[in-house]
Amino acid sequence: MSDSIQSSVRVKPAQNEFAAAFAEVSASSVGGAPFLIAYGITFAFTAVLSYLLPREITALVAMFQGAAALPVAFWLERRMGHGRMSAENPLKSLSGQLAVSQALAIPLLIVAYSVEPGLIPLSLASLGGMHLLPYAWLHRTKIYIFLAVVLAVGALGLQFMFGAAAFHYILFGIAVTYGLTAVLVYGHARRLFVAQI
Repeated sequence: MSDSIQSSVRVKPAQNEFAAAFAEVSASSVGGAPFLIAYGITFAFTAVLSYLLPREITALVAMFQGAAALPVAFWLERRMGHGRMSAENPLKSLSGQLAVSQALAIPLLIVAYSVEPGLIPLSLASLGGMHLLPYAWLHRTKIYIFLAVVLAVGALGLQFMFGAAAFHYILFGIAVTYGLTAVLVYGHARRLFVAQI
């Protein structure tokens, strides 16, 4: 057998293994929909609070709303997901690293807060877009590319259009965008799961 034929024969099982690993990630996490739902709810709650509390307090709530969203997201993932990701999945550690990567932005948020608390929603939208972009690759869907661009560019547009009032609008915008995207990625993950069985 020629070398090119042998190498293509050797690659095939690895490709199938990788495809199965991707499918397992998307099935077990339902494409990330539980996280989008949980964070969408906490951002909506924070947006409502932005009309009731001083901006400095609401900015702090926005910065740390993930502490409430994360346990809810994990709970939803267990309820909605199709099985658990196996320990042998080659994407398991990468998936975990992607999930917690945005925590490294807390120092930047602290500096942004100390300079101007009103910029926290814009900062969170931009960081959220950066954090979510790699999920387009992980879940094999362009939905996350769209989400990342809408979050970052949309928030910037709102900031330029509305100035200080954008504080409220960006928080609501994040919540709505996460909610709508959750429906889309859930459908995508469901189709992937059905195709695998």
